[in-house]
Amino acid sequence: MRVSVLGSGSAGNATLVVSGTSCVLVDAGFSARDLTTRLERVGVAPEAVDAIVITHDHADHTRGMGVFARRHRTPVYLTEGTRARCASLLKGEETTFSYRPGRPFKVGAFRVEPFLSVHDAVDPVGLALVDEESGLRLGIATDLGRATAQIRHALAGSDFLILEANHDPGLLHQGPYPSSVKSRIASSHGHLSNLAAARLATELLHPRLAGIVLAHLSLECNRPELARSVVGSALRRAGYRGCLAVASQEQPTELFDLTDLRRRAGPLQLSFL
Repeated sequence: MRVSVLGSGSAGNATLVVSGTSCVLVDAGFSARDLTTRLERVGVAPEAVDAIVITHDHADHTRGMGVFARRHRTPVYLTEGTRARCASLLKGEETTFSYRPGRPFKVGAFRVEPFLSVHDAVDPVGLALVDEESGLRLGIATDLGRATAQIRHALAGSDFLILEANHDPGLLHQGPYPSSVKSRIASSHGHLSNLAAARLATELLHPRLAGIVLAHLSLECNRPELARSVVGSALRRAGYRGCLAVASQEQPTELFDLTDLRRRAGPLQLSFL
């Protein structure tokens, strides 16, 4: 299994997951042209994408899904609530499939396990994707106001995690947003702070966890080096020695190879048990 966060932040979000010849996009929050450019930067042709799985209706996760799906005949998977809210993006020419949280479904080589999230969208979900041949597990949880027991359970045992680290509380308080927006971001249905992301990451540590990408950083209320420092310090204290990266809004991360990360980090990961 290989993973690249093609871009993440309030201006757009998309993640590529690859196993063998199977390619899945989780979210399509950039224009179809921009998605194509980002895919090509990591060596994947847009027509190779087998499916788009949408996590919720916000534009920074859905913006390009309709045009991309029509242009490349890519099936789109989304909940009924998200489909209804995103009706203006779909013309009826697309192939769409509905899914429900708690009910896994297959896309190519992957078993997709959607779970209820906590966010101010109509029907928000997080995802775990399991490569059925290797058993490798990817957990994705962004746009998350708080981590519930159900979310922790769904992400447990992941070999690789993409977790939100949206804001620093101090920078949020001093930031340019109206007070109503600041309250929304900091609420239990908003976004995780760096400290909350650090707590969740350390709670999810286990010997096979080989990589973590921090995602959906606020441009105004966070800094990549600050998120990495807060979460990285907590992880090091807990004994984690695996990969820690920060996703950018502007360009894709590298295409992480989970098998290679496991091989490199495996012996050291036993240190926190």
